[in-house]
Amino acid sequence: MSKKGYLLAVLGVLVLVAGVLILGACTGAQGTQGPQGERGPQGERGLQGSPGTTPSQAELKALIAEVLRGTPSTVAAIARGGRLYDNWVEETKATAPASNQPLWALQTTNARTGIDTWRCKECHGWDYKGKGGAYSKGSHYTGFVGVYDAGTSKSQEQLLGILKGATNARHDFSQVLDEQSLNELAAFLSQGLINETAYIDYATKKPIGGTATNGAQLYSGVCAACHGADGKQINFGSAEEPEYVGTVAADNPWEFLNKVRYGQPGTTMPSGLVSGWNLQNVMDVLAYAQTLSQ
Repeated sequence: MSKKGYLLAVLGVLVLVAGVLILGACTGAQGTQGPQGERGPQGERGLQGSPGTTPSQAELKALIAEVLRGTPSTVAAIARGGRLYDNWVEETKATAPASNQPLWALQTTNARTGIDTWRCKECHGWDYKGKGGAYSKGSHYTGFVGVYDAGTSKSQEQLLGILKGATNARHDFSQVLDEQSLNELAAFLSQGLINETAYIDYATKKPIGGTATNGAQLYSGVCAACHGADGKQINFGSAEEPEYVGTVAADNPWEFLNKVRYGQPGTTMPSGLVSGWNLQNVMDVLAYAQTLSQ
């Protein structure tokens, strides 16, 4: 503020104080209001600060990523992650790598080659427990650990790093999957896994607590349109070795659960998770599917 402005301000305060004192001393009737005085000159405006710098595109992306970090993934993203876990080549319509997955050389018990070696389920199992679950023996045994423990103990960001080879360069899937697919696969591992020991009897392969009568209604209303009332409208196998809904449900209930919850990779099969089916619904359908002819 200039000196002139300061003096005018002080003068205005003194006049105000004097007026208050005079009004306080007077006891008579209030006179008519006098004319309004002239408005004093406006004080000088301070200097305007310099404009801030415009954030770069990289900085904007970083800010957006920071806001989105920790936000729960959509159900559709988790479901697609489940299909990528099943068979990411079929789901993305990508060209299958010509060679085996680099980590496959660490085991000699599973004789499969090619695309099978790149499928997450082949190493870690349909029940997500690897050598500690349904793939603890038989032709699918590899000796690799499952993903259940990591999925329930690590953050989605940490799981994404593992998929990109942060802990083992031979486990880098960023060369074959785009960023969206990697994030959806990490979301599935972080938010979509269940402990199937509580839902399937590993000795009998029977669902625990599944009700076939309820499953029949769900199957008839959703599944029968494509698979047929008897489950034999689609043959997943060959003419020599046919495989139907009932076959999968009886022989590999863990695979059945994954496909019902998340869908069949690369097809329009609806995801039970996206459709709002809870685990009891899925177990009921499994119980019914096991009654279908094989």
